[in-house]
Amino acid sequence: MVQRLTALVAVLATMVLAGWGAGPASAAPAKIPLGGGSGIYVMKSKDMASSCTLTTIGRTKTNKLIGFTAGHCGERGQYVLSEKYTDRGIAGIVTRSFDDLDLAIIEFDQKMVTPLRKVAGVTINGVDTRPLSFPTIACKQGRTTGNTCGIAWFSQGHEHYSQMCIVEGDSGSPVVVGDKLAGMVNAYYTFGCIGTETGTNIGPILKRVASIPAYKGFKTI
Repeated sequence: MVQRLTALVAVLATMVLAGWGAGPASAAPAKIPLGGGSGIYVMKSKDMASSCTLTTIGRTKTNKLIGFTAGHCGERGQYVLSEKYTDRGIAGIVTRSFDDLDLAIIEFDQKMVTPLRKVAGVTINGVDTRPLSFPTIACKQGRTTGNTCGIAWFSQGHEHYSQMCIVEGDSGSPVVVGDKLAGMVNAYYTFGCIGTETGTNIGPILKRVASIPAYKGFKTI
């Protein structure tokens, strides 16, 4: 049985959402630091959210600031908050969601967000588009289980399979080999941290992003 990893949580965000689109405040809010491995809330309503993990963040050729997470975490039009800095306001909005890759694209408010290359145990210095394969050791940074590593078993199509420890809330976690982004976490089989992890390799993700005119030329920070 495949278990997708979205954790549904209650978030007291009514005031945050009410402020979306409001006029300028008397003092600018502190910026929100976000990078691959940051915990995020994707708002389902004013007080309920999917709790997931940001895969990475970067800029397009036209300098848009975008990032990725798992597609089952959110749908187009849903607001995204930082889990750690919920009180700082809305960080961005889901603009695309693709079931076939289980991929969601988030466009961030550049006035609100400071993009990070390093979050806790993971630093992302570029990408490695080669499909994960045995006996590569892959690691991830997730909002629930933090930094864990495991052997990659194989890739099939756009998906990879590994033995990393993941549970609910780790959806979207960046999968890295060394300091290169190799994919994202999407699900596990049967039991968290025991069953096989499965996710999407970064090559197919970048190919899909490049097919969207507004997001051509995306590069990680």
